[in-house]
Amino acid sequence: MPIYVQHQVLGRIPDVFNAEAIWQAPGLALFSRRPLLRDLLERSPREHKGRAATRCFSHVTLMLPQEEVDDDYHLTRGARARDLAQTLTALHQKDFGDLLGGDQVRYDVVGTSSLAPGEIEVKFGHAVYLPAADEKILYNVSVSRDSAIWHPVCPIYPNQRLALIGGEGGEASFVASGWPFGPDGAILVINDGPDAPPVVQMRPKDAYDCRFDPRSGCYTIKSTREVPGGSPRLLLKIARTAAAAATPPAHAAAGDTISIPAAGTTRDAARSAKPAVWQSRIDGAPLDQTAVPVSHKPANKPGQNFGESDATYAPVSQQRVSLVALALPRLSRYRDTGAQSLELPFNRSLALSAEGTPVISFIVDAADELYACTADGRQRIGAPATFTPVDSHAIRLLPAAPQMADRYRAVVCLARPVGAAVANGARFTFGRNSPMLAALRLLDSPAFMKRADGPNTASADRIGLSRNAFSFETSAKGYKIGRLSATQALYHLDDKLEFVASIGDASTDVPYLLPHGHHLVAGHYVLRFDA
Repeated sequence: MPIYVQHQVLGRIPDVFNAEAIWQAPGLALFSRRPLLRDLLERSPREHKGRAATRCFSHVTLMLPQEEVDDDYHLTRGARARDLAQTLTALHQKDFGDLLGGDQVRYDVVGTSSLAPGEIEVKFGHAVYLPAADEKILYNVSVSRDSAIWHPVCPIYPNQRLALIGGEGGEASFVASGWPFGPDGAILVINDGPDAPPVVQMRPKDAYDCRFDPRSGCYTIKSTREVPGGSPRLLLKIARTAAAAATPPAHAAAGDTISIPAAGTTRDAARSAKPAVWQSRIDGAPLDQTAVPVSHKPANKPGQNFGESDATYAPVSQQRVSLVALALPRLSRYRDTGAQSLELPFNRSLALSAEGTPVISFIVDAADELYACTADGRQRIGAPATFTPVDSHAIRLLPAAPQMADRYRAVVCLARPVGAAVANGARFTFGRNSPMLAALRLLDSPAFMKRADGPNTASADRIGLSRNAFSFETSAKGYKIGRLSATQALYHLDDKLEFVASIGDASTDVPYLLPHGHHLVAGHYVLRFDA
C-alpha cells in the first residue's frame, strides 16, 4: 500500500521554535547527523523519475509539545508559532523552488500532548492538505458506532484531493473517535472537486466490507476478518456543506470503490438526476414495511411457482389495527403536569422496552428538544433522520406535519410494528380506560416519563390521550371513526404517513370514514387500520 502520510518525530531540539534547527543541521557531517525536515522532504518526493525528484510536497503540519504552544500563546499570543511557520515556508521555497510546480507552500503549527519536551513531529504527504486562508469547506466527515452519536473527524476542501482516516498510532492524516479496526486499517476519501461525488475506499481493500446505505445516507464499514464477539462496525457520513447537484451512486459490489452524492444534496437536484441503479441492502436487511398496509402487500401472480419462495403462509384475520409509530409530544404544552422528559428506549431487537440497557433511546425534554442517547453519549438530533444502531433494522424519525406541530415534536417509526386483530361488525373504543387494543398502548407505564418534582407514578398516556378517545368500527369502505372526547385531538394520515386532515366533528352517529391502510394519530400512538 502506498504511504499517503509521511510522518517523523524529530528529537533533541533545544528550541522547538527555531526554524533553522528543524530544517537542516549545521555543518557537512552528512553521515553522522540525524535526518531533519529538509532531508525528509528530499527522501520522500511527491513525484520522481528514476531516482531524481521532479516534484516535492508543499504542505507540512508541524506538531509541537502542547505545553510549549500554550506558553507561546500566553506570552506572545502565538507570535513564535507564526514566525516558525513563516520562516520554514521561506526555507522551503528557497531550497525546493524548482520542485514546487506552482504549488503554494503552506505550514501549520499545532500542539499535541503526545510529545516529550524537545520533540517535534512533522507530517506531509499525498493525504496532508492545508487550506488557503479564504477556502471554504466542501464536506464535513463524521463517524459513529451506533448511527445516533456522531463524532466529527475532518473537513474536506474543494482543492483537497485525499483524506486518510484511521485510529491513534496509525499512518492516517485524521484520527476517528472510537476507531475499531486497529492501526493497520484506514479509510481513504478521494475528492475530485465540487462537481464530482466523493469516493470512499478501505485500506487494505480486501480486509474490509464498505457499503453505502441510501436509507441512512452513510457508509457501513465492517472487517471481513474473524473477530471474537462479532465483527466491529463503523459508520461514516460525508455531508456536503453547500446545496449542489451531485451524481447519483453507481452500483458497487462488496469491496469495490463507492461514490455517492454527499448528504445534503437538495431534493430537486435528486429528482432531476438520473435514477440510480439497484443497491443491495446491508446484510440483506429486509425492506422497511412500517407504512405498508397488509392490504397492499404483493400477491402471488397467476401461474407463479410457489416452490420459488421460502415464505410460509398462514391464515390471518383480515381486519387488523397496528401500532406503527409513536408521536413525541411537545412537553412544553404540559408544564403543569411537571413532565421533565419523555424517553423511548429500544433494546437490541429494536423493540420498545423499559427493562435492561437500551441500545438507543429517543428523548424529548421540557424545552421540546430532541436527543438520541446510546452507550457513546447523548446528542441533539433533528427530523427527518434514520438510525441503524444494529444492522438488522432501522428506526426512522419523521418531522411532525405542520398541522400537528403545535402538539407534536416528531414521529418515531417502529422497526417492529405491533398488531392486533379486530372483529368485524362491532364497535370498539380506544383510550386509557378501554381494554380494546390495550396491548398497543406501549407507553401505558410511568417508566417512560420523568418529572421535575420527584418520581413519576402516572402513566405516560395521561399526556394527550383521553380515557375514551375515539370509537372505531369496520365497514366495507374503511373504518368508521367517532370522536368520543371533546378534548381529544385526532389526525388522519394516509398510507405513507402524510397528513390528510384533523378530525373534528365526528361522532358515533356521524362518523369519519378512515380508508383501509390509512393511519390515525391519538395521543402518542400512530395506528394503522388495515382491511
